[in-house]
Amino acid sequence: MTTETFNLNAPRGFRGLHPDLPIRVYHRRLPHWRQDGATYFVTFRLADSITQEQVRALKRWRAIWERSHPEPRSHEDWYELAREITRKTEAWMDGGYGECVFRNRELADEMSKSLLHFQDERCLTSCFTVMPNHVHAVMKPLDGFELEDILESVKRFVSRKVNTLLDRNGVLWEQESYDRIVRDEEHLYRVVQYIGRNPAKAGLPPEQWIRWVHPDWEQAGWGFRDEE
Repeated sequence: MTTETFNLNAPRGFRGLHPDLPIRVYHRRLPHWRQDGATYFVTFRLADSITQEQVRALKRWRAIWERSHPEPRSHEDWYELAREITRKTEAWMDGGYGECVFRNRELADEMSKSLLHFQDERCLTSCFTVMPNHVHAVMKPLDGFELEDILESVKRFVSRKVNTLLDRNGVLWEQESYDRIVRDEEHLYRVVQYIGRNPAKAGLPPEQWIRWVHPDWEQAGWGFRDEE
């Protein structure tokens, strides 16, 4: 078994969780942590990317979790909830359920362009992969901008593009995105490699891989490292 090593020098623009700065938390169906200047691992998915049975299973699991974690819940409790929901959902998404509109290369390219539309104006997008029914990215909002507002703008723009190109109306995205603050350089390395390896892990052939790393990160040794 080989041990992977990573560059200890943080790439351009990265800042992990700062222990001395305040954290804001807001809740929808999931908790969301915010810290000014932080970098985030973001996942957002198409509305039909998991089955209705999986949705019901997730609701049952959450009800059990809530009974075993009564109020008041700690930050650690909320983090556990978000981590487990994310783990379950990401495994289901990799199954390729739903219409998977981003199998269409034209639509996937529109998604890619949209992820870079606000580059260096509202955010720094450092890497991403566009899967058939979901997207992973590393993003850092710039001063004066909120992650959720950036994601809403990106998703709204892509939704209009998809509906226009497919000549239809309707909801494209699951409303809530998954996000977490990247803690430090080691966590960042794992996140970047997870994003880069997701297409292979999901069984997509290389010609269908749609992924990107900021050239500065690539040059600094923070690119994707494909498993042999």
